[in-house]
Amino acid sequence: MGQGKKRYLFYIAQNYSYAILRPLQDVSLKRGDEVCWFLEGNEVDPAFIMASERRLNTIDEVKRWKPDAVFVPGNLVPYFIPGIKICVFHGFNAGKMFRNGTDSHFKIRSCFDLYCTQGPATTFTFTYLANKSGTCKVVETGWSALDPMFQSERDNPYKNEEDKRPTVLLCSTFSRRFSCASTIFEQIKTLSMKEDYRWLIQFHPKMDQQVIDKYKSLENDNLTFVETDDVLPVLQAADVMLCDTSSVMIMFLLQGKPVVAFNNSTQSDYLVHINDVSEIEAALKQALLRPNELMLNIERYCTDMHPKRDGLSSQRVLNAADDLIEKGVTDLKAKPLNFIRHFKMRKKLKYWKL
Repeated sequence: MGQGKKRYLFYIAQNYSYAILRPLQDVSLKRGDEVCWFLEGNEVDPAFIMASERRLNTIDEVKRWKPDAVFVPGNLVPYFIPGIKICVFHGFNAGKMFRNGTDSHFKIRSCFDLYCTQGPATTFTFTYLANKSGTCKVVETGWSALDPMFQSERDNPYKNEEDKRPTVLLCSTFSRRFSCASTIFEQIKTLSMKEDYRWLIQFHPKMDQQVIDKYKSLENDNLTFVETDDVLPVLQAADVMLCDTSSVMIMFLLQGKPVVAFNNSTQSDYLVHINDVSEIEAALKQALLRPNELMLNIERYCTDMHPKRDGLSSQRVLNAADDLIEKGVTDLKAKPLNFIRHFKMRKKLKYWKL
């Protein structure tokens, strides 16, 4: 490879990862670097790979290609593939807790050399955990997935300039414990028969198929069910969001738009909180008024979560990666061995070589 030219592997296991990493790919290719994709498991659809993109199909191919860095929008990556391992996260911290009461977002998983955090709200805790473990570094870069949202808006298939009604986006997490989708279904069915709003429905790809099918059955002139691997245009098309605890609400808030949160345990002042289906319509009307105090609270929250809204996070992620590639990781402690995890990864990938 020529001086400065790098090889980056994008290691993904979910369809939403395409949209998270493609802004990184765009910047990498413009710089003259090489990018390859590796798809793990059955939950990521290879049909989303573009004709211009290169995919490596086996671990042996990855090892022969010898990536300098491996970017992962997930929690796990095998230790036995080359390159420094970089966590770029698959979403924001939505405050979900493990059953033992600890925050599920903050965990050093002994897979990564570098965590690229989104803003002060996550940088502080990850820096503390990284210093405590000594096995990884942390750099606050912003989230690459949002770069297109902060750049000039593209043609948007979900917008309808001729329809002057407010557009409501309903999103919900897949976790049955936190999801509002089933609880509010009948109320959404009733509201979607009115002509007061234009509804867009978009769910996490792991959502129960029965729930998806129920909402698809509601499609009419007022409601559209959206299936996509790129949620940004959907977020840009809506005026207000109805959600529960899904981290996609944070992406929506970062546009300076209000969110009505159903059964959200945080009781945060940057959300319009409701706990009963009968409150949905009134809460949407309140949110669409954009009261000053609510909007100020949204801005304060967004500054903590993701202050870098210049569309250049991908560049910062690559700079942080390149810096670690050049300096090396010899100053980091050896990562704890997790034989059970390593065995499961090898079994899943059907790879038993050293």
